[in-house]
Amino acid sequence: MTDAEKEVLAANQNLLDAIAEGDWQTYAKFCDESLTAFEPEALGHLVEGLPFHEFYFKLPGGGGKKPQNSMLDSHIRIVGDVAILCYYRLKQGVGSDGVPSSVGTEETRVWQKKNGAWKHIHFHRSPSQKG
Repeated sequence: MTDAEKEVLAANQNLLDAIAEGDWQTYAKFCDESLTAFEPEALGHLVEGLPFHEFYFKLPGGGGKKPQNSMLDSHIRIVGDVAILCYYRLKQGVGSDGVPSSVGTEETRVWQKKNGAWKHIHFHRSPSQKG
């Protein structure tokens, strides 16, 4: 594995950890302001920019044990200053009833090296059809 691939995988794990922890500042630090996305919450529409995502970070709630996110079956391709990362995201958590659960999504995230740092510029996230 190349150094660039290791950097992107680490940046992506930090991004997933920020999502799990509800840490908007860290999430925004890793994302380009022009981030684009296709995700279930957008109901089939392309979302542009960070305000759509910030809304979910600002919702009240949480307080319990934060979920664990794992990247499974990851595949990464570096093309110049761009990295394309595909993986199955397994999110493990415990509900308010104390019952553990696992949920999966299929994700593709695109990163671009800008000013010496990897920035998240696009993602596509789909609910898993596995299970």
